Amino acid sequence: MGKAQSILVTGTTGMIGGLVLDQCLNSQDMQRVYGLGRRPSGRNHPGLTEFLMDDLDSLESLQIPPVDAVIFCAGVYTGAVPDQEFHSITIDYPVRLANLLLAKNSNLRFCLLSGAGADRSEKSRMIFARSKGAAENRLASILGDSFYAFRPAYIYPVEPRKEPNISYSLMRFLYPLVNAVSNKYSIKSTELAEAMVDVALNGCEKHILENSDILTLLNGQGVR
Repeated sequence: MGKAQSILVTGTTGMIGGLVLDQCLNSQDMQRVYGLGRRPSGRNHPGLTEFLMDDLDSLESLQIPPVDAVIFCAGVYTGAVPDQEFHSITIDYPVRLANLLLAKNSNLRFCLLSGAGADRSEKSRMIFARSKGAAENRLASILGDSFYAFRPAYIYPVEPRKEPNISYSLMRFLYPLVNAVSNKYSIKSTELAEAMVDVALNGCEKHILENSDILTLLNGQGVR
């Protein structure tokens, strides 16, 4: 597939999904932009069409049109919901969406916001690693070389926000030091969003992008 011209973004009320949506709306390459979630994104833009779903079972009834690419940013913090709901959001949701849209466009490009430590053996004791790995496995089996998994480490919020827990508050404080040590352990929210939009538009040679790969891609150092 060439350059994508229509795109669907999920998780548009979240930090990364919102940034991704804004970049898509500001892109001259994008002809049609769609948002999908349980709540409106809050954006008022003539190029944006939003689909709101009550739950996962209502997904198929939304009549989402064919798109060239999906950037899947929907997610939930570990421990914020029961394990079964975490599984549904992290695995079932992207898989059902991929199957739905792949039936409408066999060349669909799918970018997943995964995470550092995603375990494709699905044996990790950590539900986050195990579930993200399972989601990657299922999407890769469905989409083949049209699937891209982004595995950022700590995501530094460029926009001020209320941190979800003390660990995130500590990481925000330590970010300047961590960032100076290596490109493996942190990335700015704007950098991650920019990279995801770039790959959704153009594709990439690598299909699993670790934190350092994402930054290398942005710096034009040959990941593509």
